[in-house]
Amino acid sequence: MPLAVFALMLAAFGIGTTEFVIMGLLPEVADDMSVTLTTAGLLISGYALGVVVGGPLFTAAATRMPRKTMLLVLLGFFIAGNALSALAPGYGTLMAGRVLAAVCHGAFLGIGSAVAADAVAPARRSQAIATVFTGLTVANVFGAPMGTWIGQAVDWRATFWAIAALGVLSLVGLVLLVPGGRDAAPARLRDELAVFARGQVWLALATAGLSIGALFAAFSYVSPLMTDVAGFSAGLLTPLLMLFGVGLVAGNLVGGRLADRAQVPTLLVAQAALAAVLVAFTLAAQYPVAAAALLALVGGAGFATVPGFMARVIDKAEGAPVLASAVASSAANAGIAVGSSLAGWTIDAGLGLTSPLLVGAAMAVLAFGVTAASGALDRRRAPADAAGAAEAGGAPALREGE
Repeated sequence: MPLAVFALMLAAFGIGTTEFVIMGLLPEVADDMSVTLTTAGLLISGYALGVVVGGPLFTAAATRMPRKTMLLVLLGFFIAGNALSALAPGYGTLMAGRVLAAVCHGAFLGIGSAVAADAVAPARRSQAIATVFTGLTVANVFGAPMGTWIGQAVDWRATFWAIAALGVLSLVGLVLLVPGGRDAAPARLRDELAVFARGQVWLALATAGLSIGALFAAFSYVSPLMTDVAGFSAGLLTPLLMLFGVGLVAGNLVGGRLADRAQVPTLLVAQAALAAVLVAFTLAAQYPVAAAALLALVGGAGFATVPGFMARVIDKAEGAPVLASAVASSAANAGIAVGSSLAGWTIDAGLGLTSPLLVGAAMAVLAFGVTAASGALDRRRAPADAAGAAEAGGAPALREGE
């Protein structure tokens, strides 16, 4: 695998770390900023909304700019946002830093995947893309837990300085290792936008938002859940977050393998499992061993949906998937923003620290319903596609409704 792909993976690791690390630092940030826990929790939603807006805008801009140049610009925003977070004198500035860091997220992963695919032989394109996304999943195993440990042992601001330094290292790697020059096949914005006329694209995006939103509605307040309800000490949060990260990686690998064989059934099973595990977590959260095991299962079931819904967006956006891939990341982060906000509202309403788990379960049930409806449309469309192909002498039928 070319070194350029590993440089992209390192950058993805930093991006994943900065998104997820805040969840383990909410008590420290809330105390330092003199805000409530749920107000601090809005930093999760703020980041997610930054991804929602930044992904499509920067991906659209990338159709007029060399990919390497755009990747460097995006990393510049990432570094500046994390540095601003580290220096923030107050909550408003910290929120601005989080949003600034977030605008690079979706576009970087979409454009970076295209660059990685172009860097290898056609037979290894999927492997190269998977390598880039490995950085994002590994961030949950090592990056976020280590960032939490740094924040607790030193100061939460030191965590953001460390992430900014990681961004600088990634920037240097991209400058040195990613080839420059003109892109082989620049995308046309008009073609990229046209796929959003397909109803199935929107259903796939809804599946993405609800599935990942269900996971992070439950995970947003994991720190007080595991300490105040399950009874773990704050010092054990780092290994607990690593356990959750192992669940994410395992779910991602298993979900990817099964989704290649049966995309919709895999999504349905994972969404149903996530809903069931979250309900079980609500009932057993006060038992430390059960809570730790269920935390890993939540990560596994939640991230088992990711390969399926990403592949589904790309499939339904056939012909112009680059912008759709970035919008899929935006949809997922819109789900995170909604799920995290709903979770905070339930806590503020006095429903307790386990209430976010039920919010996640409800969103997982909604995701199941949307996926089932989309799968039913596939089955209804299949005979029409077969008939159209036969009439056209073997050519596939147009899929305007997708």
